[in-house]
Amino acid sequence: MECLIPPVLMSRFFALFTLLIPLLAVADPAEISGARLWIAPDQTQLVIDANAPLEHKIFPVTAPDRLIIDIPDARVTGKLPLAEPADLLVKGVRSGVLDKGQLRIVIDLKQAVRAKSFVLEPNERYGHRLVVDMAPKTDKPRAGNAATGSKPDASGRQGPRDLIIAIDPGHGGEDPGAIGAGGTLEKDVTLAIGRKLANLVNREVGMRALLVRDGDYYLSLNKRIELSLQQDADLFVSIHADAFVDQGASGSSVFILASDGATSRQADWLAERENSADRIGGVDLTDKTQALSKTLWEMAQRGTLEHSKLAATAVLNNLRKVGAVHHAQVQKAGFAVLKVPTIPSLLVETAFISNPDEEKHLTSAEYQAKMAGALLSGIKAYFATYPPPDTRWAKKGGGQGPKKGASAADSASAGRQHVISKGDTLERIAQQYAISLSALRSANAVEDSKLRIGEVLIIPEG
Repeated sequence: MECLIPPVLMSRFFALFTLLIPLLAVADPAEISGARLWIAPDQTQLVIDANAPLEHKIFPVTAPDRLIIDIPDARVTGKLPLAEPADLLVKGVRSGVLDKGQLRIVIDLKQAVRAKSFVLEPNERYGHRLVVDMAPKTDKPRAGNAATGSKPDASGRQGPRDLIIAIDPGHGGEDPGAIGAGGTLEKDVTLAIGRKLANLVNREVGMRALLVRDGDYYLSLNKRIELSLQQDADLFVSIHADAFVDQGASGSSVFILASDGATSRQADWLAERENSADRIGGVDLTDKTQALSKTLWEMAQRGTLEHSKLAATAVLNNLRKVGAVHHAQVQKAGFAVLKVPTIPSLLVETAFISNPDEEKHLTSAEYQAKMAGALLSGIKAYFATYPPPDTRWAKKGGGQGPKKGASAADSASAGRQHVISKGDTLERIAQQYAISLSALRSANAVEDSKLRIGEVLIIPEG
């Protein structure tokens, strides 16, 4: 077919097209709409929000210590964060534009750091993010490292040890968790209940709390497990207050790891939500160095799961005293945070934050205290029956009640205790300990119909 366009017009068309190519190739610079600093016990994290992926280079500078982030084609349209006085690493964050229009973000430091940066794809909560993790260059731990919990006994005392209870408040930092209709954040609720439970545990003779997260920062699911393993915890309790598509869903639930499928579609849905936390929390998912040994987990799986169910049952029985439970039995699902190879582990959904009534309860200090008390009672009930042989609970036949200085309410649990087993009635228990039935009822505020296996009854003095 002959070309119908005159040669002169054709040459002009190509000349014009050639001039347009550079203009078409120029894209708008990426916009940085804001940034946040999160202070964890072992690191500080800077998270930068952008409307596009950020190609960047990062390098340290000394005298004074700084961390430089160069981004070829970007501009800051929002505010950069102010550093917290409590941050032992970051002094401030500022930005400027170099001669060639390159954006430079400078992190002024209080000491030299080891830094790692990575970009995150958009998810259901955030757009494009550039994350910079900074840790002290020396191996010296920060002061007040709450993530490692209470310090071990430094006296070198030999003999029976304390039980170590790992308490894991879910979410934190970049990951708020579920959000209630009134704006309540799951990460705040879980931390409040976790701290209350840790205080109760530390008041008990023969027990010590390891508060895995004790601030508003995010820990990867693997890191939570690793901290518990490093401290040789005897029980791992992950605390949550999740949401469901049905706002009418209510009540507490207790979960253990499923080795053969979830017990329900809802359990599977909840586990899927929780397992996505690392994507939201700002974790480099390409880093495989934190993965736990699959072989080790498989070797220990059976025995650990059996005791996880025993502990979960004891906790669930005591949660009934606080309010309704969503499931009458312990549930199973594939929660990644429960894949602790050698530690009995359970996850507690304290209530549904998506339920407006339960959201109000979750913000109440009184309800949080009741929930923490129920969790403690369940933990004590489990260890009263299954104490590790090298602990004070095994040597003394169970716990000895609150430590010296505990409140009057805590002292009510001191003295003899009885763990409900199959066939027990109040009459039989009263006869066994040679006390009156009325005294037993008064001490525990229970009736025969309310006795449940695994609950702990206080036995008053005769």
